[in-house]
Formats: sequence, structure tokens, C-alpha cells
Amino acid sequence: MAAARRHPVVPLEAGSGPENPPCPACGEPLFGWIDRRPGLAGPVSRCESCGLGVVDPPGDPEDALRELDRQSASAALYPRYRRIKRSGRVMVLNRGGFAAWIGGAGWAGLEPGARYLFTVESARRLVARRDQVVKSARWAPGAGIAVTWQTILNGFTFGRNIALGALGRATAVPAEKPWQRRLDSFVTVVVTIPALLAAVPIELIAAALRHGAATTLRFELL
Repeated sequence: MAAARRHPVVPLEAGSGPENPPCPACGEPLFGWIDRRPGLAGPVSRCESCGLGVVDPPGDPEDALRELDRQSASAALYPRYRRIKRSGRVMVLNRGGFAAWIGGAGWAGLEPGARYLFTVESARRLVARRDQVVKSARWAPGAGIAVTWQTILNGFTFGRNIALGALGRATAVPAEKPWQRRLDSFVTVVVTIPALLAAVPIELIAAALRHGAATTLRFELL
């Protein structure tokens, strides 16, 4: 009787097909996550195995590695990015973080021009292709709190990343209508402090559980 009630285990490969192309990091099929949003080139898919997020079209591992090395969004959020990169490290906005989970389509990491949305595991699988390993993964507190703060603010505005855009730390996606943009500016000012007071403990808990919004990765050759 128990055996009859047992649900069959279906491998991820069973979902492969034209609508679910392979993940550039691990080869497992990508599944839909977020519909097309202003500022993004297309809908966003995600890998259920390594967690990589991909803005359509999916591209290949070489494209993903180049984007991992660039991480232009991180350069804006984290002023020391260039020095970190020269030392063999890179900072990623973590799609596997708690901020991405609670934010969904309002996650601050969904910036215009974004192509790949990394997790620690997806980065590990990508750099393994060039004989590297992730030697360490450390929470980036300043960027992590900023991303969580902006993600909370995005839940109150028509546009996205208004506050970080005004601070020159991200690319904002303004609302379509003038009255919406005016309201977004007002709401951002009013909600800024309460959102920050909420973001700090949320991000601290997320970091303690290894799901911080931003992570600095250090790579080494095998």
C-alpha cells in the first residue's frame, strides 16, 4: 500500500526540450521564473540544480564566464570591486540569496542589461571549466544590505531600483507614467528609513544562513 502511494521520482532531464534549454553552468534544463520586465532583454529562467538565473536567450558557458568576470552591477554597488578582481576575487549578487527569494520580480539584482544571475554553486561549476575552484565565499555586508534594502523598496514603487539609481549604485528602471515616477520619488523618501531598519536584520539572518544577498568569491587554480 505504501509503495502504491509513493510518488515516482522524475529526473530534471525529463524536462529538457526547446522551451527548456540547458543551463550554461551545469547542463540541466532551465525553467521559467520571471516574465519579461522593463529593462530586461527577455523573460528570466532559472536552473533548479545550480540556481543560475538566465535572461533569454541562454547563451553558453563562455558567455556566462565572461559575465562572471565582469559583474558590472557589482562594480557599482561595491566600490572596491576593481581591486578585488585583481586579487582573484569577484563579487556576485546572489540569486540564491534570501533577498532574491522574497523579491522575485522586484529583486534589486534584476538590473537593465543583466544576462546571468549567479549563485555560489553556479559560479563553482562555471569556473571548474577553466580548472579553478571556489576557495572561499564570504558575505559582502555593504552590498548585501543595499540589495535587500532596495528589494524591499521595490515592493512599494512602480519602477525598480529608484534609491540605488539616485545614489549612482545601480541602474534604475523608472515607471512609465510621469505621475508614477513622481509618486515613486515620494514613496522612496518616506519608506527609506523603515525599509533600512527591516533590511539590516533580514540580511544579517540571511548571511548567518549562508543566503546573503551579495557574496565575494575567491577563485584559485587546481
